[in-house]
Formats: sequence, structure tokens, C-alpha cells
Amino acid sequence: MRKKSTIHQVITLVKKDLTLELRQQYAFYGVLLYIVSTVFVINLMLGKPDDKLWNALFWVIQLFVAVNAVAKSFMQESKGRLLYFYSLVHPRVFIMAKLIYNIILMILMSLIAMICSIAFLGNPIANMGYFIGMVLMGGVSLSLLFTMLAAIAAQANHNAALMAVMGFPLILPILMLLANISVSAFLTVYQPGLPKMFFLLGGMDILVIALTLILFPFLWKD
Repeated sequence: MRKKSTIHQVITLVKKDLTLELRQQYAFYGVLLYIVSTVFVINLMLGKPDDKLWNALFWVIQLFVAVNAVAKSFMQESKGRLLYFYSLVHPRVFIMAKLIYNIILMILMSLIAMICSIAFLGNPIANMGYFIGMVLMGGVSLSLLFTMLAAIAAQANHNAALMAVMGFPLILPILMLLANISVSAFLTVYQPGLPKMFFLLGGMDILVIALTLILFPFLWKD
């Protein structure tokens, strides 16, 4: 019964965040404007970039999409609202709902970024199915990391500098892994070391989830 109650609470909080986003749509349209304007400017400056540059630019765009969409998810939660949720649900339930909501949002934004990149910058992708899978995995990885960073920064009065300092050493290995793994989508030959990179990426995602679930209850008490 308790497990069912926890799942129900998580689903309810996810629905709450989705309903708020559908009503306000600040994050959606703000990130959509960023994606379209960025790829359009890149198209004006570079035209149709080659495979390596296209891949690098795409993941840089993904990084800033995550910052704009996911990292701001705690800014709409006032201290009074957080205190109200604290009295209703366990902190782990709250952060699990945030993780799931941000994964949904980031996957949607990632697919939009991919479509816009192909439309404006051309389509050098040789294996589209593989690349779509990488886009989904990348969206999940970035949303998990920035949810954790946003949760920590929210307890420091939404200190953006704190999130940047903490995020820099964490985001670099994830971005490098995503960029290196997705290179195979532009090639017709097998890339050595690919399984190891997948295991590393999955391990980092599991580590981020574990750290978030362990640390957030202590952060929320403050």
C-alpha cells in the first residue's frame, strides 16, 4: 500500500508540473525561441557544417537547452510552496517527480532541437535510428544532472554561479561521452570502444540519480 501511495504521489506531482507548463508555457516557448534562433544564426554563419562540426554544435545547443529548460524548474517553486509540499510528501517523492518531469520536458526539447538542426543545418546523419536513440539518452542524462544541480542551487537562493561552478566538472565528461558515442551515427563503420562508453554514460546517470535521492532530503530540511 505504501509503495502504491508513493507512486501515486509521484504521478500527481508530475501531472501538477505538466499542467502548470501547459498553462504558462514559459519554458517551452522560451527554449523553442532559443533553438530556432540559434540554429538559424549558425546556418547564416556556417551554412551546412561538416559531420564533426554538426555533431559538436548539436550537443552545445543541447547543453544550453538543458540550462534553460531544466535548470529553471525550481525557480517557479517559492519557499512557501516548498514548505507546503514538505508537509505533504517525502522529499524523495518530490525530487523523483521533478526528475521524471524534467526528463519528459528535455526529451521533447531534444527532439525539437534535432528536427530544427536537420531543417536548418542539413542532414549528415547516416544512421538516423541510432542518432534518435542517442538524442533521447542525451536528453535523459542532461536532465538528470541539471535537476540535481538546480535542486542544490535552489537551496542557495537560486545561486546561478554555484550551479555553474558545480556543473562544469560534471557536465564536461557527459558531453564528451555523448558527442563521442553519437559520432557513430555519422559513420558506416563500427567505432571501437563504443560499449565501454555506453556503460560509462549509464553509470554516470545511475550515480547522479543516487546522489540526488540521497542528498535532496538533507537539502530540503534546511
